[in-house]
Amino acid sequence: MLDESMMMKWDNYFMGIAHEVGKNSKCYSRKIGSILVKDKSIISTGYNGPPRGIPHCENRNSNSEEVCPRQLMGYKSGEGLSFCISGHSESNCIVNAARMGICTKGTTLYCDCGIPCKDCMILLINAGISEIVYNKSKYKEYERYVTPTLKYLVKHCEINIRGLLWKD
Repeated sequence: MLDESMMMKWDNYFMGIAHEVGKNSKCYSRKIGSILVKDKSIISTGYNGPPRGIPHCENRNSNSEEVCPRQLMGYKSGEGLSFCISGHSESNCIVNAARMGICTKGTTLYCDCGIPCKDCMILLINAGISEIVYNKSKYKEYERYVTPTLKYLVKHCEINIRGLLWKD
């Protein structure tokens, strides 16, 4: 068993990598990264963005503005999500593992967001993730996504969920 200081070093290391992965996102609204870890080894990464081969948002805006198309429609961040073509970093991380035939059961997900949303939580539960470490420093920013349904899932799942105070 790792002592607490050693665990914090690994947590900070992996959260830093998740943060760096998020920088690859082409999203104009948020840049979020996630990684899956098994036995202190990264087995998959993901960031928020459109499916493979689908043009990014810069191709969706008629005037090539570097602005989220939803914001151009008048929506605030987190609203009008039915118009968003991006998958979340957590789901993309799972899909990338599946695409390569990598088992996700018993892994730890590090995500550089406040807490996974309800839809991602369902995928994480079904993928057999055993632990989620989210960026507690961003929790306030994401608190509005903590719905009664998400709380229900968290209460009844067997995933260890913990926040890490981490800042870039």
